[in-house]
Amino acid sequence: MSGLGIVTGASSGIGRALAREHARRERDLILVARREPELNALAAELRTRYGVTVDVLARDLTDAGSREELSDYVNKQGLTVDYLFNNAGFGGTGDFAGQDWGRLSDMIQLNVVAVTEFMHLFLPGMIERGYGRILNTSSTAAFMPGPGQAVYFATKAFVNSVSKAVAAEVSGSGVTVTALCPGAVDTGFAETADMADSLLFKTAGTPESTARQGYTAMEAGRLEVITEVGMGMMIKGVLPFTPERLSMAIIKKLQS
Repeated sequence: MSGLGIVTGASSGIGRALAREHARRERDLILVARREPELNALAAELRTRYGVTVDVLARDLTDAGSREELSDYVNKQGLTVDYLFNNAGFGGTGDFAGQDWGRLSDMIQLNVVAVTEFMHLFLPGMIERGYGRILNTSSTAAFMPGPGQAVYFATKAFVNSVSKAVAAEVSGSGVTVTALCPGAVDTGFAETADMADSLLFKTAGTPESTARQGYTAMEAGRLEVITEVGMGMMIKGVLPFTPERLSMAIIKKLQS
């Protein structure tokens, strides 16, 4: 398989768009998500349009056993993974004390543990070969606490932190790690998080634009890409000088 990339959360949204970006460069894929019919439809599209090899693994990555099955599959097939797109994740709204613990635990498993586990799994081989690209889908939520989405914001802060730290560790090895930080994007995320009517999603970006910017940044070896210019200016130029209680009040209002 040529330039093999693994895309988690590939059945829709940014993950599906990243898979298309990868395939149009004539690079092979393993698509991973829970929804097998959607994965099979995407795989068929990419094989026909670009002539690439595409494997499908329908797995729930909140489950440790399913994550191990992905590892076993790659090892048993003797595959070399050059690109890792850690994209799978979800959020949810509501005060922390009233949230269902099972759902919060699954969020941490998918947004934090799966991302970390797959980096740890595939990074050594990339370093040994002297080439590899990792793109971790984070969020502009990573830059501030998020009342109303306390755990989700915290998981994305983790993704940003671990991505940048590992990127520094592998500097000069031929391997790079990039954090993709979109704001609101028109995917299934808003419905899953019960935020479809929130102010944040009134002017949402597209998965295609987000994936394109993320892929370009990854190939350039950038540490981080914030896909919205206005949001980037706010995060880098305004947020550091805004009282934290005020910024959290604004975030809570935007989610309403």
